[in-house]
Amino acid sequence: MQIPKLYEDSFEFPDPNSANEDGIVAWGGDLDPSRLINAYQLGIFPWNSKNDPLLWWSPNPRLIMELYNFKVSKSLKKSMKKFTYKFDTNFTEVLNQCSSTPRNNQDGTWLHNALKQSFEILHYEGIAHSVESYLDGALVGGLYGIVVGKVFCGESMFSHVSDASKSAYAVLIKHLKEWGYDFVDCQVPTAHLQSLGAHEVHREYFLMRLNNVNMQTIEHKWEVDSSIL
Repeated sequence: MQIPKLYEDSFEFPDPNSANEDGIVAWGGDLDPSRLINAYQLGIFPWNSKNDPLLWWSPNPRLIMELYNFKVSKSLKKSMKKFTYKFDTNFTEVLNQCSSTPRNNQDGTWLHNALKQSFEILHYEGIAHSVESYLDGALVGGLYGIVVGKVFCGESMFSHVSDASKSAYAVLIKHLKEWGYDFVDCQVPTAHLQSLGAHEVHREYFLMRLNNVNMQTIEHKWEVDSSIL
């Protein structure tokens, strides 16, 4: 099938259920923050390397984390005690670390400068957030993502110390539960996230869940509550 092309004068997307067998919905357009918001509300996200065409994805199956399915092992509970945590204190550095940390079987990064700039704007607008792990005052791990109604769309994470990103993820899950969120969109299946309790669902089910809550807003402050830890 021919993949539809997007144009810069319109932020509309094709139906995500029309994605090809690889999960590609469309190509082209730009990374205007308003386009990104529209994409995430529809269950679509950008994913391409710096020199490749801009691709928009809605994969099937989709990986999600039900908040009460998150697995905290005894070793992770122990590791969590050695870090301190912050939300939204060092968003730009979290982006930089996520984009520069080497990954297995990955040449280069999809988190290029144009995309980072758009995420920084969304962070300024209170839509993109970071979770950070610190050890002896140094940033050693973390993650970031986008809020769509009552869903947290996880984007990327990094770790320079064992369990630093897992611990940040655990802290995020604890707070999302307390704040009344529904689930975490993990996008594509990975063994790492599945080991923590994430599971695959059909795209139609994911979109139904997303549509049910993506216009519901939750009023809370993005700050670490020590009583939740």
